[in-house]
Amino acid sequence: MKFSHSIQFNAVPDWSNNYISYSNLKKLIYQLEKHVNQTHGHTQDAESSPLLNGNAEDPDTVFRRALDLELEKICSFYQSKEREIYEDVGVLLRDEQVFEEDADGLEQDQGDGALRSTSAGAGRARSGSIFRSIGFSGRQRRASTMSASLDEPDEDGDSDDEDPDETEHLNKHRFSAGKERRRSEGAPASESRASRELSRFQRRASESRRLSQGIDDFNDQAFSALYDTGLTLKKRTVSLYVSLCELKSFIQLNKTGFSKALKKYDKILDRALKPVYMDQKVSPAYPFQQETMNTLQDNIKSVESAYADLVTKGDLSEAQRELRLHLREHVVWERNTVWREMIGIERKAQAANMGIGRSFLGGATDPVRARRQGDEAEDGGAKELSTPVGRVRCPRWLFSPSFFLLLAIIAVFVVLLIVPIMKKPEQQNCLAMLVFVSLLWATEVIPLFVTSLLIPFLIVVLRIVRSDEKPHHRLDPKSAAKYAFAAMWTPVIMLLLGGFAIAAALSKYQIAKKIATLVLSKAGTRPRTVLITNMFVAMVASMWISNVAAPVLCFSIIEPILRNLPADSNFTKALILGIALASNIGGAASPIASPQNIIALQNMTPQPSWGVWFFVALPVCIISILLIWLLLLVTFQPGKGTTIVPIRPMKDKFSGVQWFITAVTVGTIVLWCVSHQLEAVFGDMGVIAILPLVLFFGTGILTKEDFNNFLWTIIILAAGGLSLGRAVDSSGLLHTIAGAITAKVQGLSLYGVLVVFASLILVIATFISHTVAALIILPLIHQVGAGMKEPHPNLLVMGGALMCSAAMGLPTSGFPNMTAIMMEDSQTGQRYLRVFHFISRGIPSSIITLLIVISLGYGLMLAVGL
Repeated sequence: MKFSHSIQFNAVPDWSNNYISYSNLKKLIYQLEKHVNQTHGHTQDAESSPLLNGNAEDPDTVFRRALDLELEKICSFYQSKEREIYEDVGVLLRDEQVFEEDADGLEQDQGDGALRSTSAGAGRARSGSIFRSIGFSGRQRRASTMSASLDEPDEDGDSDDEDPDETEHLNKHRFSAGKERRRSEGAPASESRASRELSRFQRRASESRRLSQGIDDFNDQAFSALYDTGLTLKKRTVSLYVSLCELKSFIQLNKTGFSKALKKYDKILDRALKPVYMDQKVSPAYPFQQETMNTLQDNIKSVESAYADLVTKGDLSEAQRELRLHLREHVVWERNTVWREMIGIERKAQAANMGIGRSFLGGATDPVRARRQGDEAEDGGAKELSTPVGRVRCPRWLFSPSFFLLLAIIAVFVVLLIVPIMKKPEQQNCLAMLVFVSLLWATEVIPLFVTSLLIPFLIVVLRIVRSDEKPHHRLDPKSAAKYAFAAMWTPVIMLLLGGFAIAAALSKYQIAKKIATLVLSKAGTRPRTVLITNMFVAMVASMWISNVAAPVLCFSIIEPILRNLPADSNFTKALILGIALASNIGGAASPIASPQNIIALQNMTPQPSWGVWFFVALPVCIISILLIWLLLLVTFQPGKGTTIVPIRPMKDKFSGVQWFITAVTVGTIVLWCVSHQLEAVFGDMGVIAILPLVLFFGTGILTKEDFNNFLWTIIILAAGGLSLGRAVDSSGLLHTIAGAITAKVQGLSLYGVLVVFASLILVIATFISHTVAALIILPLIHQVGAGMKEPHPNLLVMGGALMCSAAMGLPTSGFPNMTAIMMEDSQTGQRYLRVFHFISRGIPSSIITLLIVISLGYGLMLAVGL
C-alpha cells in the first residue's frame, strides 16, 4: 500500500487535518523536479513555475519551508492533544482510587454488618464517596447496619413499612378471635399461654423479615451503584487507552511521513537533505523526542495497571491482552464505518476513470446511462414484465445483447449437430463443438476460461474422441473423460507454471526493475536513444516476466520522464506506444513469454529446444523493433523541443535473496536451452520447470498468496485449448480439414503456405485474443504442414506463433496495447494515446513484422532444420 493511502486508512478521523500532508509534499516534489529540469533546459519563464514565482530559488529552501510548516502544525496539535489526554488520565486514576476505597468499604460493611452498632456516626459515608451521588442519607446508612438476628427484638420499634402499634393491635385482634373460636369448639384453657407465646414469636419474626428485606434492598442498590460506576470506569479506561495508542500512532505515522517525503525528495532531485533535516529538525521536535515517547509509554502503563486493578484482579498481562482486543475492535469498527464512505468514493473515482478509458470501445460514460446502471444494480438486476398472468420479475441480463448473441451461438451449435456435413458422427459432433467454442472465444460472451472448462464436458458428452489404435472406435464416456483430462495437464502447463514462478520472483524482489533502471540510466537524454533503449528493455522484460507485466513495469519506470513533459508531447506518445509495441514483439522472444508460445510448443513434434527458439525468434524480434523504432521516429518526430529527465538507477545493492533468485533463474534458463541434450535425465522441459517452483516456494521466497495470484485463467485457457486440439485430432476432423486445405494449396510451395497462414493469423489475431487465435489456428497449421509433400509442420507452427504476437493494430489486440491506451496524464487526466495512434502506427508495425517473419524468419527456420 502506498504511504499516502496508509496515512488515510490509519489516521484518527477527527485528527485527519493535523497529520503530515504527504500527498501535497509529493506534488511539491514533482513541481520542483519540473522547475529544475526546465531551468537546466533553458525553457524557464514566469508562468511555467508559479510555485517559485519565476525565481530560480534553491529547491532545498522551498522544500524545507514546506516541511517546517508541516512540523509546526504537527507539534502544535500534539501538545494540545497530549495535555488534554494526560489530564483525563489523571482524573481517571483518582476516580479509580476512590472507587477501590468505596468497594473495600462496602465489602467491609457487609462482613461486619451483623456485629456493628447502629449509632448515627457509624453509618456516615466518606467524603468524596461515589455513594453520595445516589442520595444515601445517614438514616438509610444506619438501617443498613441493623442486625438481622431473630433472637433480639428491635428496641426502637422503628420500621419504614408498618407502625408497631398497629401490628400489635392486629396480632391481639387475631389472638382474641382465635381464643373465642377455640372456646366455642371446646378447646382446653391450658392452650392460652402457648397461643400468646406463638403470637409473640410471629410478631418478632415478621419484624425481622421486614428489617432483612430493607437491608437486602439497600445492598442491592449499593451493589448496583458500585457496578454502574465500575462499568463507567472500565469504559473510560478503554477509551483513554485507545486515545493514548492513537497518540502513539500519530507520532509514528508523522515521523515515517517526514522520512519518506525526504527520501522521495532526495531520490527524485538527487539531493541529500534527509539525514540533515531529520537530525536538525525532526528529531529535536517535541513529539519526536525520546523523552516524549517515554512519558507516553508511562501513561499507557498506568492505564493498563488501572485496568488490571479494576477488571482483571491485578493480572497485568490479562489486562494488556483485553485492552489490545478493545483497541483492535475500535480500529476495525472505525475502518468499517468512518472510512467506508471514503473507500467508496475512491472506488467510484477509479470506476469513472476506467469508464473513460473504455470509451474507445463504446463503453457508456454519460451520466444518464451511468445513473441508470446504478439504479439497475440497486434494483437487484431485475426487470418487470407484464404478462397475461400478471407482472413477472426477470433478470436484466436476459435482455442484454450478449444474451441474444449467446442464444444465436447455441442455435448455430444445435444446427451443426443436426445438419449432416461430415460422414462420421464423431467428426460431425467435433465440428459443431469446434465452431461453438471458437465463436464463444471470439465474441467473449462468457469468460474465456469458462469456455475452456466446457471443452472436456462436450468431449465426453458428445463422444468425440476415438482410440489411438487402429481400427479407431469411439471411446465410451468413462474412457473419454480420462482422455480429455489427461490432455489438459501436460508438461507444457508445468512449463507455464515455472515461467510464472520466475516472473513472480523477479517482480516481487524488484530484480527486473533494478536491471531495467540500470540500463535506462545509461541511455542519457537524447530522445531517440531513450526511445530505443526503453523498447529493448520492454522486449527483454516481456521475455522473462511475460508481456502482460512488462509494460506495467516499464510505464512505472518512465514516470519521471512523463511528469516533466507536456501531455501532448510527441515524445510521450512515441515512448508509450513504443513500449507497447515492443512488449508485443517480446511476447515471441522466448517460449514462456506468452501463452501462444506454450500452445505452439504443444503442437510441435519434436519440441524445439530453447536454443533453437532463441536462434529464430531473437533476430526476428530485434530487427522488427529497430524498424518500428524508425517508423516512430519518422511519424512522431519526438526530438523537437524535448527535454528528458535522466532516469537514475536504484541505489540499493543486491541482497542475498536477490542473488539466489538470479542464480536459480539463470540456471533454469540454461537447463531449458540444453533440454534436448538432457532428455535422458529430465525427459522434458516441464520437469525442469519444477525446479524454480520448489526452490522459490520451498524457501519461502514466494508464498501461497503468490501462488494464488498466478494467472490461473490463462492456465485454464491453455489447458482447454490443449484438450480441444487433442480431441479434434483424435476425431479425425483435423485430418479431414487439413486434407481439404492441402488440396487447395497444393500448387503452393512451403513458402507460399507460410505467407498465406501468416497473413491469416495476423488478421484474426488483430481482432481477437492472441492466445485464442493460437488455440484455433495452430493445430490446423500443424496438420496442413504434416500433410504436404515436403512436410515442415514445425516451421509453419513457429511462423504462426511469431505472427500471433505481431498482431498489434488495435488497442484491443493484446495486453500491452490495452495497458498503453489506459495511460493518462496525472495532472489533466487526459489519455496520452488515441485509437488513431494504434491504427496509424500499429498496423504498419504488424505489416513490418510480417515481412520480417516471412523473409528473415523463414530463412532462419530452414537453417535450423524446422
